[in-house]
Amino acid sequence: MPDTPNLALPLLSPSQAQKHVTVNEALGRLDAAVQLSVLSRTLTLPPTAAPDGDAYLVPAGAVNAWAGQGGRIAVRQNGGWIFLTARAGWRAFVAAESLHVLYDGTDWAENAVAVAPGGSAFALAVREFDHSITAGTSSATAAEIPGNAVVFGVTGRVLSDITGTLSSWRLGVAGSDDRYGTGLGSGEGAWVRGLTGSPQAYYAPTALLLTAEGGTFGGGGTVRFAVHYATIGLPRPA
Repeated sequence: MPDTPNLALPLLSPSQAQKHVTVNEALGRLDAAVQLSVLSRTLTLPPTAAPDGDAYLVPAGAVNAWAGQGGRIAVRQNGGWIFLTARAGWRAFVAAESLHVLYDGTDWAENAVAVAPGGSAFALAVREFDHSITAGTSSATAAEIPGNAVVFGVTGRVLSDITGTLSSWRLGVAGSDDRYGTGLGSGEGAWVRGLTGSPQAYYAPTALLLTAEGGTFGGGGTVRFAVHYATIGLPRPA
């Protein structure tokens, strides 16, 4: 039975019996491939009780029902697995990592806006994390700004009241502690939207620095931050 050239959907044959079987299979493949969303791209052991419609990017080294299917898309259908072969230009959302990937014909590139034939990619991404504020005049996050990244800005939202004697606070990094904002509010719901005056390159992982203004932090309060940045990827080895 012939298939369509792009999505490999089964076509009906003249005078075919049980036409609904072929049509339903084609609809199932469309349901998976259009607006493609997968649960994971790292799972090597197929889940045994996955509901129909669940999809995964199969990594190298997968076993059991996924053995030999590395690089393909596994879709649960009728209690078993069917496998789709991606074509260059396909995009997918990876739910476990909350990121998009773009297939360039060889690999899946993370958050890629553009990918060259040799695999070098330009990517835009957001890294979101929560920071619990420590007591003192300042409170540093973990090194959440990735290395070799150009940061366009940082946003944040106070999830619970920031305690202490401070009147406000500022946000930046070591050596520029107000780069992303000053006079920031400490009550739940207060926010920060700090744009970098010129896109700022960070060559090593870097922490954000919160500095109390007019007092000190009391050791209470949580802020959810998001770093908005771009990265450039190397071409694949020859």
